[in-house]
Amino acid sequence: MRKAIFPGSFDPITLGHIDIIERSLPLFDEIIIAIGVNADKKYMFTLEERKKFIEEAFKYEDKISVITYEGLTTDLCKKMEADFILRGLRNPADFEFEKAIAHTNKLLSKIDTVFLLTAANTSFISSSIVRDVIRNGGNYKVLVPPSVIVKNEK
Repeated sequence: MRKAIFPGSFDPITLGHIDIIERSLPLFDEIIIAIGVNADKKYMFTLEERKKFIEEAFKYEDKISVITYEGLTTDLCKKMEADFILRGLRNPADFEFEKAIAHTNKLLSKIDTVFLLTAANTSFISSSIVRDVIRNGGNYKVLVPPSVIVKNEK
């Protein structure tokens, strides 16, 4: 069984994340979307909201589960018996950053990282851009799945 962990803060999940997850479905028997908790980070959405956004977006997909975690992703992989870490790449800067992490993870844990390039139509989207659009009253809905709803719009 091929099991992958797709880690991130998902603050919020974007159409870029959705693209990577959907295109990875044929590659893995199970995908665990793992929302990392970092006490030093200031999030726009609560952990519960982020988890709900993702669960709602994939409620009809049996191969996907959503969890939260603290600590090293490689420790989570061992705990969940995952063979792979899934990551999306938008640009060369992402590649350089992710490559260093992937090499470190492989050295420390023997876990392989699988990279998927984002689709051209979503490669410009990042959670930080979405948060900025939301803060400034822009149309964020063209950047995220329908499950992402800003609190004052519910």
